[in-house]
Amino acid sequence: MLEPGRNCWRIERADRAALVVDACDYFKLARQAMLRAKSQIMLIGWDFDTRIFLDEEERDGAPGELGPFLSWMAKHRPEVKINILRWNLGAIKLLGRGTTIFRLAQWAASKQITFKLDGAHPFAASHHQKIVVIDDRLAFCGGIDMTATRWDTSEHRTDDPRRKRPTTGRLYGPWHDATMAVDGAAARALGDLARTRWEIAGGGKLPVPDVESDPWPPELEPHFTGVDLAVARTRGSIKDVEPLREIEALFLDMIKRARRFVYAENQFFASRTIAEAIAERLKEPDGPEFVFVTPNVVEGVIEEEVMSPARAELMRRLAEVDVHKRFRIYTPVTQDGEDIYVHAKITIVDDEMLRVGSANINNRSMGLDSECDLLLDAQAGNAGVEDKIGFLRCRLLAEHLGASGEEVKQVFADKGLIGTIEQLRGKGRTLVPFVPKEPNDLEKALVEKELLDPESAGEDDDPAPRPGLLRGMRRRFGHRRR
Repeated sequence: MLEPGRNCWRIERADRAALVVDACDYFKLARQAMLRAKSQIMLIGWDFDTRIFLDEEERDGAPGELGPFLSWMAKHRPEVKINILRWNLGAIKLLGRGTTIFRLAQWAASKQITFKLDGAHPFAASHHQKIVVIDDRLAFCGGIDMTATRWDTSEHRTDDPRRKRPTTGRLYGPWHDATMAVDGAAARALGDLARTRWEIAGGGKLPVPDVESDPWPPELEPHFTGVDLAVARTRGSIKDVEPLREIEALFLDMIKRARRFVYAENQFFASRTIAEAIAERLKEPDGPEFVFVTPNVVEGVIEEEVMSPARAELMRRLAEVDVHKRFRIYTPVTQDGEDIYVHAKITIVDDEMLRVGSANINNRSMGLDSECDLLLDAQAGNAGVEDKIGFLRCRLLAEHLGASGEEVKQVFADKGLIGTIEQLRGKGRTLVPFVPKEPNDLEKALVEKELLDPESAGEDDDPAPRPGLLRGMRRRFGHRRR
């Protein structure tokens, strides 16, 4: 299925790979790994907040707060060069983040730390990758930004006092997220990607590190060893930089190949092309089941006004062809019924494919924003990984359902994906079927024209959709709204 140049960029080997679920573990592990760096650290993200704590229980003499930690690294490990790349739009927020502006001024005078804003994207697009690369020996790639309101444990307690905003100290809600740790040639590939992104953003060429180091955190147990991983990208067209739609092509191929089920955790469900591919499979009498775990309410006023109505409309369209009842969207809640925000971007197909990255299932992640996903495919030289992918699927479902992984495994063997969720969900920590509200006329117009969620950039880099979300669905399947 994998074709470099079409649905992926490169296929590279990882000696070790591990899925890291939720930011509590990720922040600690990333900090441990950076302490082991010998030459180069690259932090590539949509956002950064220097005031967050990577670890509030530091025991190694280095600070636990991100900003002071990086400053400590510059002072105590001067041989390590640190490059930080952040999306430029929204950078004005940095001015209101307490000591952040002073921290950036301190870094500007440092030879060890370079902070740069990334504006190399089409109008209205964003730099959305979340990548950390250390010495080209270890890399993290996924959905977690090192910024505020991301930290949470996998327990997702309703009122965890550690989940507080840096400025006000106010508590924020439960947050579910994920990333993937890889080493070997796969980490080197992500290093190449990060340096290319830095150069496109106007930062110039960065040296390729050539050091013997092993930044892999000792406490991180690999889920996989000796596996080949595909790296897929999205990039909008700007000047002399060609567009990339590998992520979209890979999603479509995964849906086409699915035999039993597709399980996805994602912030959005708003992509027309993905919905069309699912609709084709739903019409089959013995096609796969589809389960999406998404947030109940999307974070951000604009996002909620655009993405939620799109999700509602696509659900209605899919319901018309889902005569075999194989499509579900659920939202997770805590023990006390509070919504858990889903920011993870994970897709598991038939326990043969595990995909983790930054791409949302919306139009802009398919062709406008800069994205990066990793795919582990059992049929691409990785025989024998199915049990481990199945273990991770059970672990994720168990987290959402308040059950044990073994219980999920036993029920799944008999009931399949939807049947397992329906049997195990109940009161307390659980998954709740998502019931969309009726979009108003303005929301329908925004969805129809894709003004705020375009699929690509048009002439002169203006956001311009391909056929509109609903028009495309109507033209393809010939359904009128009931």
